[in-house]
Amino acid sequence: MDLASIRMITDDLERVVQFYEQVTGVAAVRYTPVFAELIMPSCTLAIGHTQTTQLFGTDSARPADNHTVIIEFRVEDVDSEYKRLKPLVNDWVQEPTTMPWGNRSILFRDPDGNLVNLFTPGTEEAIKKFSS
Repeated sequence: MDLASIRMITDDLERVVQFYEQVTGVAAVRYTPVFAELIMPSCTLAIGHTQTTQLFGTDSARPADNHTVIIEFRVEDVDSEYKRLKPLVNDWVQEPTTMPWGNRSILFRDPDGNLVNLFTPGTEEAIKKFSS
């Protein structure tokens, strides 16, 4: 089994897609006016408008109501990303910090309030974990 994608639901598709295009540097593929994907080598970030949830059933997903999932991206240099993203991000949760498990991380919220973590493995053990 392979994780194919993470899908988030939003009331403001254009704003969220544009935000993630700027964060990742990946252009979204738009299949319909209410659905887009940012396709990366490791996983796809899918973004659907609230209208798409009608296909799954009433109240199957609520936009801007995530309090459990962190969307994580491994980057080459988290400190450089922090400098690059500082003007784009309005809600910083954590400035560059080395975590106890060896990753250097920044955390912020996207326009819908979803928590995003960009990290760079820093210790030998953390680097080894992601090199296989």
